[in-house]
Amino acid sequence: MTTLETACPVHDGDPFSRAVLENPLPLHAELRDAGPVVRLPRYDVYAVARHEQVHAALTDWQRFQSAAGVGLANFRTEKPWRPPSLLLEADPPRHDAPRRVLSKVLGPRALRHLRERWLADAEELVGQVLADGPRFDAATALSHAFPLRVFPDAVGIPADGRENLLPYGDHAFNAFGPDNDLVARGAPRVPELSGWVSEQCRREVLAPEGFGAEIWAAGDRGDITHEQAPLIVRSLLTAGVDTTVHALSAVLHAFATHPDQWRRLRENPGLARVAFDEAVRWESPVQTFFRTTTTEVRVGDVRIPGGHKVLMFLAAANRDPRRWSDPDAFDLSRDPSGHVGFGMGLHQCVGQHVARLEAEALLTALARRVTTIELAGTPERHLNNTLRAWRSLPVRVRADRAPA
Repeated sequence: MTTLETACPVHDGDPFSRAVLENPLPLHAELRDAGPVVRLPRYDVYAVARHEQVHAALTDWQRFQSAAGVGLANFRTEKPWRPPSLLLEADPPRHDAPRRVLSKVLGPRALRHLRERWLADAEELVGQVLADGPRFDAATALSHAFPLRVFPDAVGIPADGRENLLPYGDHAFNAFGPDNDLVARGAPRVPELSGWVSEQCRREVLAPEGFGAEIWAAGDRGDITHEQAPLIVRSLLTAGVDTTVHALSAVLHAFATHPDQWRRLRENPGLARVAFDEAVRWESPVQTFFRTTTTEVRVGDVRIPGGHKVLMFLAAANRDPRRWSDPDAFDLSRDPSGHVGFGMGLHQCVGQHVARLEAEALLTALARRVTTIELAGTPERHLNNTLRAWRSLPVRVRADRAPA
């Protein structure tokens, strides 16, 4: 039997240029239309942008490995800027024990314990913001403030220095891309921020109750080693804040520009989690991740050699018209399950349920008080090689009186 192969389509676009980071949608459409896989010669990588191929790569860790790094750098030949993550940048069997421990630490029991407290925290924060007037920056006043208010407490790190989490995470996600000006912007603070984060991961610094202490306790039980414990705590502090911050901004921007969907949430606050997932699909706070082929892989009619980097466009997959009807619409009547905004397969975001609880708490508190929300100025993007983020999101709201 003769197997026919076709030449791999080539695209000369730069997914990490400022123009594309500002508005990636045209490039995403071009890549999807070009074929199941596209070659990007600028970075000597292959790219997949359709939902089918992105989903397949995410769930095939044997042939699309993470251990060589989920950024452009290939850890087989390049030294990473910090010790690789045991969750994000490892494959089985090294990945398994840390994943089991963190899945349990962030499991339903922990979330039930946090739920009432976070709902109350959200009510308090929303009350404070509304007390200062109907116009505010939703990115800083809510999206940044709420995760920094509740998540570090849940991990058990001290109050001082929590503002370091955002620039540290921002640099970590920039470092997944090429060595461009965005990476250079964060580089001068890397020693200071890395040192601060490492200090927070020490057992002696963590509160006796919290996610961090539970991870160290897993080391005492032999579920993981004591050498692995601080790296797992570091994963929480790296990926547990920025991604949630930008996902919250995404859903608030969506509601500020879709008043009919806000009315729908007000009528049925039980849609808060659906709204959050729909915003993650629609905006995709994590836009891309890389994998590295462990062997020759066939995608469509194209053979990708082993050892090559493959750039997965999660955001493009989440708006692929082959998978979604009316994909550019933010629509609470849609079932957004199946989006790849949290990844898929064994590397799927282990903290996604924590992020959903944070979103549910904040959106529920807002829906109780805010009757309308609209943009009060031009939002400003914060550019990052991996993340889709808002630096500023000026809004004007009309609010009911505080509930008795």
